[in-house]
Formats: sequence, C-alpha cells, structure tokens
Amino acid sequence: MSISMAISLLFSLLFLNISISSAASNPTYQSLLQCLSQYINPSQNVSTILFSNTNPSYASVLQAYIRNARFNTSSTPKPVIIITPLEESHVSAAVICSQKVGFQLKIRSGGHDYEGLSYVSDKPFFVLDMFNLRSISIDMTDESAWVETGATLGELYYNIWEKSNVHGFPAGLCPTVGVGGHLSGAGYGTLMRKYGLSSDYIVDAKIVNVDGKILDRKAMGEDLFWAIRGGGAASFGVVLAYKVKLVRVPETVTVFRLERLLADNATDIALKWQSIAPTTDENLFTRMLLQPVTRNRQRTMRVTVNGLYLGNADGVVALLSKDFPELGLKNENCTEMRWIDSVLWWANFDAGTPPTALLDRNVNDADFLKRKSDYVQAPISKNGLESLWQKMVELGNVGLACNAYGGRMDEIDDKETPFPHRKGNLYKIQYSVNWDEPGNETEMNRTSQAKALHEFMTQFVSKNPRRAYLNYRDIDIGVAENWSYEEGKVYGESYFAGNYERLVDVKTAVDPNNFFRNEQSIPPRTK
Repeated sequence: MSISMAISLLFSLLFLNISISSAASNPTYQSLLQCLSQYINPSQNVSTILFSNTNPSYASVLQAYIRNARFNTSSTPKPVIIITPLEESHVSAAVICSQKVGFQLKIRSGGHDYEGLSYVSDKPFFVLDMFNLRSISIDMTDESAWVETGATLGELYYNIWEKSNVHGFPAGLCPTVGVGGHLSGAGYGTLMRKYGLSSDYIVDAKIVNVDGKILDRKAMGEDLFWAIRGGGAASFGVVLAYKVKLVRVPETVTVFRLERLLADNATDIALKWQSIAPTTDENLFTRMLLQPVTRNRQRTMRVTVNGLYLGNADGVVALLSKDFPELGLKNENCTEMRWIDSVLWWANFDAGTPPTALLDRNVNDADFLKRKSDYVQAPISKNGLESLWQKMVELGNVGLACNAYGGRMDEIDDKETPFPHRKGNLYKIQYSVNWDEPGNETEMNRTSQAKALHEFMTQFVSKNPRRAYLNYRDIDIGVAENWSYEEGKVYGESYFAGNYERLVDVKTAVDPNNFFRNEQSIPPRTK
C-alpha cells in the first residue's frame, strides 16, 4: 500500500469514528435508536437505517431524492435524522418512536413534491425515506399489481411491460415520480380520458396508522381507504403499498407532435383545441403546450399539440380530419409504437431507447422550478387568447401545459374519491417555469412571473373555489400554521372542493392529535 493510500484510509477511518462518536453523543439520535431497537428484530442493526447529520452519507441520502433545486441549498432546513426503512416493521417502529421522541415525521417516496413538503420543515423533524421499499408484484391472472410506495412509475411501467404488451396503467409521464405520492394525490397521465386517474384503479392498500399498526383495506375501513385515494395519504398515515388494477392497451398506439407559431394558425388551433380535445374520441389524449419563444429575433408564441391515440395512425388521422381539420394532422406526423415505447416518448427519451431506461432513478437530478395549476370550465375566447399571448410574451419565461379532460373523467362522480375535478372541467393547466442559476434574485423573478400569470388567468378559470391539483403542490394557495379547520379550508377547498369536509372527518377519526401533518395537510376538526 502506498503512503498516500494509507493516509487516505487513515483519514476515512478517523472521519468514520468521529461521525459514529458524534451520533453516539447526539441525545435525539440515541433516544430514537433505543426506541427503534425495542420494536425491530434484535438481529438487525438498527443504526444502518438511520442517518444523522454527522453521518458521512447523510448529505447524499438527503439530496438523492430532492427534485427541486430550490430546496437543496445550504439555508434549506434539514431533517435531524433520516430513517430509511428496509422492511414494513421498520415503518411501524418509526411512526411509534418519532412520536415518543417528540419529532414531526415527513414522508418521502420519490421527492417530486413541487414545494419540498416531504423533506423540508421549519420545525425540527425526521424524514421517513421510503426508497428501499420498492417491490412490485404483477399478477396477470387478475390483471393487478401490488406496488410498494418507494417504487417509481417507471419501475411500475417496466414491470407491467415485462409481463404483457397489452397492459398498462393510467399514471404520470415522468418515470422517476414515486408511486406513494402520485397515487395518494390522484395521479393522471395519457390514459386519463380512456380510463380515468391512477387512484381510480386502487383496489387495496396497506397503511401504517398513528398507532404503528399495519392495516389493509378491510382493517382500515372504507372511509380511510377513500381518503388515501386522492386526498394525500401523508395526512392519515404511511401507505406501504397499493394494489392496483391494470388496464388494457392495444398492441399498437400512435403518438404525434405538431407545433405552430402565431404567424401560422396557432391562435385558431388553441381556440379549437379547447372544445375538441375534451369531447373527441376517448382513445385520444392531447396536451397543448403554450410557450413564449424567440423567432427571427422577435418574441412570439408557440402552440404545441402532443397526442397519444390508442390505435393506429390511420385511425387518428381520420378522426382529426373530421373533428379538428385546422390541426392538419397527416400520417407523416404520426409514429406508431408499442405502449411502453409511448411512455418513453412522452418522457422525452430518444427514439429507440430501450424500456430498461425506465429503471434509471436519475438521482441527484433537479432543476430550480415553480409550478401552479388551474381548471378551465369554459373555452377562452379568441380575444382572451390574444390577451394571454401578450401577457406571456411580456413576462417571458412561464409556459402553460393544458391537459384535456372529458371521456372517462366525465363519467366518474366527483365524490367517488377525494379528487373532485371531474365533469364540467374542459382541461387542467399547469404553470411551469424552470431556471438554472441559483440565487434569490432569479428565484424571485421567476416565481413572481408565475404568480403574475396566475393572477392574470383569474378571469378565465374556475371560481368559488378556484380549483387546483394537489399533486401540483402550490403553497401560494395557503399554508397551515396551527392546523385549524379554517386554515385547512383555504387550500383544502381548492384541492378537494366539497370533499374537504369528509377528509376532515376521516382525519379527525384516525389521527385526532395531528401527528401526520405537513404545511398543506388535512387538519382534524378538534384543532
């Protein structure tokens, strides 16, 4: 061994010893370790699932699933300890012991919460990081899957594809999103108009309640089972796994992307899209992207229509030549592929990328970003669109992604699950702004732009309440400081409309002391 290697090894051992002794001298760490040891099998080394801030791996574990760089700065509040369970019993122990030690417990599956509420708090807290609990079990005999909440959507899609070319699941476009947060907040994707939401296909679940007990659907009861299918499960417990029904997809699907500028017929396309996209054949899902761009040194607007059709290219070209001739879709604009390849296409992978790419968790990958949401219930007029173009060009950086509703979404009652945005909504808007450079000045500029555009859109969107989508988390709507019913109502009615009341009732029944909480959680009625 060289002298430099020996010195390096010596320093590594010295640092490890210092970190171990620091953890040993940390009374919170010691209290948690001692408590967990009472509930976890003695043959398991409990310390291997705990990361205090003196552990050399602490930063890498914390940062791995931070998906918004705004919350990965030196000033961002950090958890006192990260708990990384390897088994279901570890989750139960973590829930019990966090309460005994007196710390708030944040629950993180994929880390895509846009406001970082699963791993940031201004009060001392632990993070329960579910990334190790990622098993997926597909049962083709009843076309179902048990999926642990630390799995990603990409892993779920890949596992389904391994079993069948003609099955899929109606969930999101980003493959690194965690199953836990996505399904508990409703979840949607390109199969929404044909099949509905992710949460519409949950048939069973396993949850750790505030007493540390593991409950399935029968044991938890229908009220709690209802609440964790779109109401944000982190208000009620820790979901370990969901059982979902798979859906049928054809062997061949078709995708397309068409772009138009204002100098073309972009405004006419945007106008017509609003009435056609929610009413056309349910086998067609389209997303319209509205983005300010520069062309020939002039600022203008680009309108992009992306589509997935559950059928062949001839079918969608014939459909849209009848329903939407202004779009001018032709066979050469279309690409036929397997459904699993359409998942890769929507996630912006290059053509020919193998499905194994969906298994890449792409950890430590995060932009600076801000998101907001709205629902449109009546088409925006041509004059309205032209005023919108002017505002978006003036602001400069915020884009809008408009996702068509209708189809199956119109057929499911708005009280069937906590997600209330069903019939009567033409499309949902996601406000999107990303940036690369750190610093408060750029962040203030971009977030202010998003707020300004959201304010401008007030005239065009849903009212009383102004609706929003829970999985597009937005703390501008309101936050809880004391978790009172009235505080919760501000954001609760935006996310859940009339279903807020029932969610409060469920919360009061299962977690009256409000252990499971975040800045936008459901409050118990007693607070």
